Amino acid sequence: MTAEASGTGPRPEPAADGLRPLRIALLTYKGNPFCGGQGVYVRHLSRELARLGHRVEVIGAQPYPVLDDGPDHGLGDRLSLTELPSLDLYRQPDPFRTPKRDEYRDWVDALEVGTMWTGGFPEPLTFSLRARRHLRARRGDFDVVHDNQTLGYGLLGDVGAPLVTTVHHPITVDRQLELDAAEGWKRRYSVRRWYAFTRMQKRVARRLPSVLTVSGTSRQEIMDHLGVRGDRIHVVHIGADTDLFSPDPSVPKMPGRIVTTSSADVPLKGLVFLVEALAKVRTEQPAAHLVVVGKRPAEGPVAQAIERYGLEDAVEFVKGISDAELVDLVRSAEVACVPSLYEGFSLPAAEAMATGTALLATTGGAVPEVAGPDGETCLAVPPGDAGALAAGLNRLLGDRQLRARLGAAGRERVLRHFTWARAAEGTAARYREAIGPSATVPATTPTSDTGVYPESRATC
Repeated sequence: MTAEASGTGPRPEPAADGLRPLRIALLTYKGNPFCGGQGVYVRHLSRELARLGHRVEVIGAQPYPVLDDGPDHGLGDRLSLTELPSLDLYRQPDPFRTPKRDEYRDWVDALEVGTMWTGGFPEPLTFSLRARRHLRARRGDFDVVHDNQTLGYGLLGDVGAPLVTTVHHPITVDRQLELDAAEGWKRRYSVRRWYAFTRMQKRVARRLPSVLTVSGTSRQEIMDHLGVRGDRIHVVHIGADTDLFSPDPSVPKMPGRIVTTSSADVPLKGLVFLVEALAKVRTEQPAAHLVVVGKRPAEGPVAQAIERYGLEDAVEFVKGISDAELVDLVRSAEVACVPSLYEGFSLPAAEAMATGTALLATTGGAVPEVAGPDGETCLAVPPGDAGALAAGLNRLLGDRQLRARLGAAGRERVLRHFTWARAAEGTAARYREAIGPSATVPATTPTSDTGVYPESRATC
């Protein structure tokens, strides 16, 4: 028993809500913020939870999360990363690789390779199995376990602490959109096999006691697609880092520049419709050009559209840029565009609005919930409609006053509703509900006459 646990040491500092700080295990099977929204979520939520006074340990696999845990952030030892490595079968430059014999550690590794060889995506299942083993070995280290959309069988049952799970949106939505776009039975079979893990996620989701999601639209989709009861699902909006994503008049606007984010060439993101729209816009506004934050596809619908319309010099792809470079890129655009067919929230919309850049967005999924009313905080168009996107782009590129008005209103909307500080406060409240009465004891209140404080009991 430590001196603190005996009641003779220093009392734990209270969290921002005046209650005892929590010890949080935040799980993410794919956590790099440059690979998609899940990594962005982990990075910013973990930082803001630590700022509230909680101790957050992110447990993740490759590509490993990037955390704001350096000395510049002033979080001390309240934020840390524990690596729980997979075989990293999809890493560049040799994706779908065959591991060497000495890389295999146990049967979970064999399962991971076997699933890949048969065309499936193994990481949600295999990460959950490794996470369960890790958490059970560390029983008593955490007050709550927060799973970031792994939804694997390994997280059912006892994981050493109450479980809270975030579902950004059901991956069955992605699956259906890819099936709708697939040509030929071989491609449709490949899509079904790749997304076979969604059957597991549906079974797991129905058994979870507490599910967080990021929008009202996602909440309804989780009920409809995964069969989770509505009383188990709680909406906690996420948002933008409004200190980083902020207006800066010193960054010049590039005439005709349109910026969008697309981490992968998948139908869900609607990038092909934006490329088609750009071709239409350039007949009236030759300076119009598109910068895509993401990897340039070597083949597929987007690559074909760029070649078909002769837009090789008008569409640029950038990846691996720093946060500061990303913000300045968005600031330099006359228009930010979210052409998605569906979004469970749309971080790119919130981040663009936070910079004061005028937004053109579709009404796919939860995008309107973030972007706000058409003509007030953005221009809104139907998803999958290249003509409507072109009309919106022409209108914005040709009207500086409209861009300024929408940009200012968009920034104000994000500040009111969509910040990471608000997200962390709402998430911490849900943690305390999941843990129960022991989580709502003030940090300065002993739990008994012995003077033992709640945070210290597990160290006895």
